[in-house]
Amino acid sequence: MSLETLRVAIDEADKELVQAFEKRMQIVEDIAKLKKEQGMQTIDKKRENEKIKALHEMTKPALWQSVDVLYDTIFELSKNYQNSLKEEHSPLYKEVEEALEQTQKLFPQSATVACQGVEGAYSERATSRLFKHPSVLYFKTFESVFSAIESGLCQYGVLPLENSTAGSVNRVYDLMMNHNFKIVKSVRFKVEHSLLVPNGVKKEDIKEIFSHEQAISQCASFLEQFGPEVKITRMENTAAAAEAVSNSERRDVAAIASHSCTYLYNLTCLERDIQDTSNNYTRFICISKNLEVYPGADRTSIMMVLPHKPGALHKVLSRFTALGLNLIKLESRPIPERDFEFMFYFDLESSVYATEFASLIDNLKDICEDFRYLGSYSEVI
Repeated sequence: MSLETLRVAIDEADKELVQAFEKRMQIVEDIAKLKKEQGMQTIDKKRENEKIKALHEMTKPALWQSVDVLYDTIFELSKNYQNSLKEEHSPLYKEVEEALEQTQKLFPQSATVACQGVEGAYSERATSRLFKHPSVLYFKTFESVFSAIESGLCQYGVLPLENSTAGSVNRVYDLMMNHNFKIVKSVRFKVEHSLLVPNGVKKEDIKEIFSHEQAISQCASFLEQFGPEVKITRMENTAAAAEAVSNSERRDVAAIASHSCTYLYNLTCLERDIQDTSNNYTRFICISKNLEVYPGADRTSIMMVLPHKPGALHKVLSRFTALGLNLIKLESRPIPERDFEFMFYFDLESSVYATEFASLIDNLKDICEDFRYLGSYSEVI
């Protein structure tokens, strides 16, 4: 039998599959109408489990895993189609619609903004990218920034979330589980580090270098030249490191911080752009107490708690795939005091005006144990 003959056979099988799928989705529509008339739920886990068991009996054991993957996707497509036929949206989607109507059309030009660190921190510089005239209040910890938002002390807070070379800021992700907030905007900021010293100090004089752990990671190759005899000390942020060097009476210390800290803290820059890669960006999120959705929002962030069992994450990803949503960020963090349970953070690319966004928001509850909608927003680049 020739390859061409086999390809013709594949084409014929695919034709039958498509026709069968079309027929199945028509039946799904009829089921959706019947369930609506009888006030039944779209999800029927017992029926799905029974169906998978029956499918296994029809196929070879070697294909069971493939059948599971195939029908997980088919089930998600079916549920999405049934949900799309509903005339009534969920309370959460109505809340998003209301926020779209009530949020002002232009992002605020000025506001009271909470940042972690001191003057000259990268969070402050990211804030200046978001607001033309911000009034910045500085806090020592990330948790204090969240608290300042929850208490109403500040209208907005700006927090680093991830770096293109050093990865996620895990502390911020962990705090997300314990605080109430909404993301209203994000900004991608290019980070360029400099080696700063007190005036008159030379490179060979340095015995200790202060900086934030992310900056230390981003400048790992540069730091190798100093050898083990130079101590690397971690600080709460890079600007605090520069401030500490400026206030110190020692003549053997240095800081890795932004070049702007040179002038803020009366230091000397020995070297600029010392990060390992020039493509070094940090993504910051801007959070508020209330839901604000500005025109052009095309990114949505959600958090989910999934059961610790095989296929739990796959079912969620199948839902995204079935909706045609582009997953641009996935992060998992262990839940304290809950063995082997994780909080999953997702960034999804979708306009808030799209039908797939409505379908996602309407039906989040049926694909996880717990979820939180963190907001829909656009990113400043």
